[in-house]
Amino acid sequence: MSDSTATTPVTPKEDSSKRARGLDRAFEILDFLRNKREPLKPNEIAAQIGAPRSSVYELVNLLLRNGILEFTGGDGRVFLGRKLYFLGAAYEDHFDFMRACDAALERIAEQTRETAQYCVLDGNKYTVARMKEGVRPFRISSDVGHSVPIPWTASGRLLVAHLSDEEITSFIPAADFQMPNGSWLDPAEFIAQVREADRTGQFTFNSTVDNFTHCFAVPMRDAQGITTATLCLVAPRDDGLKNHAFYLQCLKDAARALSGKH
Repeated sequence: MSDSTATTPVTPKEDSSKRARGLDRAFEILDFLRNKREPLKPNEIAAQIGAPRSSVYELVNLLLRNGILEFTGGDGRVFLGRKLYFLGAAYEDHFDFMRACDAALERIAEQTRETAQYCVLDGNKYTVARMKEGVRPFRISSDVGHSVPIPWTASGRLLVAHLSDEEITSFIPAADFQMPNGSWLDPAEFIAQVREADRTGQFTFNSTVDNFTHCFAVPMRDAQGITTATLCLVAPRDDGLKNHAFYLQCLKDAARALSGKH
């Protein structure tokens, strides 16, 4: 007779699935810390991402051992580790496009005196991947790597243009259609703006994040014509409107020069 207390062996398929879930959770922890931008204790991370504390502690210890996380700020708080910097540097060294992109952003900033950005999707959010600040005495820019709801941005109208209407409303969380001032953007109006931006190859508007900037975006398209990134400009509202055509042309010239390299 078999031993009734014997455990059922874990199959390779189950073990693989468990490892995949652990990897997904590890990336969730890293993304969470990136967005929070501050060191946290493992139990605080677990509570805020809704994960079991035991699994978060296990993964945090694993990431600490590998230098992906580091203790920072005392009291057992952890944050992104320096190994991530070296991994990012290796990525940049491998792709000449990043150097070409930085040169293009610097050229745009010199031509316009405004803040130039290279923007992409980060999951179902928008983020600034590269940036060159303008020469104005005050700062008008978004933090690199900070995730923002897609409908809040000029680039967002271009970055989802390859999706159908139904895919857009499924992709963007319903709560993200609430603007920073508390008003709500009708998804149908947003989709109409997406289609017009895709048709004209540009989108500009007065920022929804503040009351004094005007935002510009033009697409960077791949071989299939899908917008995979945008070049953007953030300008004081009066200057943006006065130099509207010139600023757009600077962005379009840079996008054309970079086409095929990204």
